[in-house]
Amino acid sequence: MVVVMAGGACGYGNLYSTGYGTRTAALSTALFNDGAACGQCYKIICDYKSDPKWCIKGVSVTVTATNFCPPNYAEPNNDGGWCNPPLQHFDMAQPAWEKIAIYSGGIVPVLFQRVPCKKHGGVRFTINGRDYFELVLISNVAGAGSIQSVSIKGSNTGWTSMSRNWGANWQSNSYLNGQSLSFIVTTTDGETKEFDNIVPANWQFGQTFSSPVQFT
Repeated sequence: MVVVMAGGACGYGNLYSTGYGTRTAALSTALFNDGAACGQCYKIICDYKSDPKWCIKGVSVTVTATNFCPPNYAEPNNDGGWCNPPLQHFDMAQPAWEKIAIYSGGIVPVLFQRVPCKKHGGVRFTINGRDYFELVLISNVAGAGSIQSVSIKGSNTGWTSMSRNWGANWQSNSYLNGQSLSFIVTTTDGETKEFDNIVPANWQFGQTFSSPVQFT
């Protein structure tokens, strides 16, 4: 069975409207970590010493993890199965790729490191789902970029923990209709921010709300 997820395996949807643009990459299994890596940022350079024919020397690009590159076990790891475990592979958007290598090179060796994410504006919360099932996409996260834990609170309820549903989508099974919503978000580097009443009481499913708060 093939599961097709709207907006990629992280759920960010249109990468232009959600602020990620074209400096993005799909991560192999070894890096994706079942969606826990969604939103992380990586500085990547092409390994010119290993491949001077296709690499552009001395240039780096920073990309955000926005999707999953699935394994292809029908192909060997060095000939088509580039995203097979245990390979650490970035399937980069073409504009990002062309910053560091010649596109016709296909597959090139890279050096990479995790770096803090820089984003414009605050963290965004998109409320999807239905009654008794709030599915909240949290996007445009700076700093670590990826999220460790989330709690939600309605104006008439206490704090409850959310669970990762898939990618950057977190779920609650509470009835929160007609209440303003607050969140506590902790990123994977341990930084915690509280987003008080960021969603007004008249919210509707499908709406996105931007906060003035951001991680560092």
